[in-house]
Amino acid sequence: MHLPGYSGILVIDKPQGWTSHDVVAHVKRKLKAKKVGHLGTLDPLATGVLVLVLDSATKHAANLGAGVKEYAAVCRLGEARDTYDSEGKRTKAGDLTGLTREDILKALDGFRGRIKQVPPMYSAIKSNGQPLYKLARKGITIEREAREIEIFEIEALNIELPGVHFRVLSSGGTYVRSICHDLGEKLGCGGHLTELRRTRSGAFRIEEAAGPGLEAAELTERIIPLEEALKRVSVDGGGPGSPGVVKA
Repeated sequence: MHLPGYSGILVIDKPQGWTSHDVVAHVKRKLKAKKVGHLGTLDPLATGVLVLVLDSATKHAANLGAGVKEYAAVCRLGEARDTYDSEGKRTKAGDLTGLTREDILKALDGFRGRIKQVPPMYSAIKSNGQPLYKLARKGITIEREAREIEIFEIEALNIELPGVHFRVLSSGGTYVRSICHDLGEKLGCGGHLTELRRTRSGAFRIEEAAGPGLEAAELTERIIPLEEALKRVSVDGGGPGSPGVVKA
């Protein structure tokens, strides 16, 4: 068993309702670690892979956080919201009459490849040093510059209107909330995210994730040593076709 404070990586399955900061603070307290950071924020609504870096591993965050992200998501068509997810206020209601499966599949396929995506106002991106979500809460909306992202794979898993269950494999910096919003705009009916689960972040996957509620001894057993994590990232590369390494 690794000693508390041991440098390494800990993959957590973030529960719904927890902020990424909640998880960091909880694990830091349990393990009595000097430093704990995370590689990529998950919204409170989302669940799944949140990769934590412990103690001296925080110095390697840039390398360890590289690679593609994989998500399973549910979009609700027929209603747009200001936050682009179910926690926001409704801004648009649309009629789904006549909307076909083929329409939805064609629209989803249009996201594939390198595309420009406008980040949502309710995001941690800063404008003049202030997070956009703080401006949004004051009712302020500003122009956001579209960012280039890449969608390697996107596929519908199940369509039962108004719900569209889909899987997406994308570059870092992709907002799945924005995909849902933009899908609704393409179809002319509005749409927003209702469920999101991250199943992969670079070389780290949901199969090796631990719940934050485990006892300290159980969490320390799950720590991936820094050397192993760096080797894994180097070999795996975090690319869309790479299998990754799953630790039992």
